[in-house]
Amino acid sequence: MKTCHQFDAVRAEYEREIGFMLAHSKRHEGRPAAKSSAKQAASTKQRMARALNSHVGRCPECG
Repeated sequence: MKTCHQFDAVRAEYEREIGFMLAHSKRHEGRPAAKSSAKQAASTKQRMARALNSHVGRCPECG
């Protein structure tokens, strides 16, 4: 699937955020902050999927 520059930029930003949250979760394993970061990472993955799906739906280059 060919995607535009904006799609790639949005995806990279979300993946960067998710990586930070997962790294924080691993660093603080066994603490409440780790569980919170893991939950935030999961919800951010869902938000990324929604954002990219809506982008593909309205972008003439991607869709």
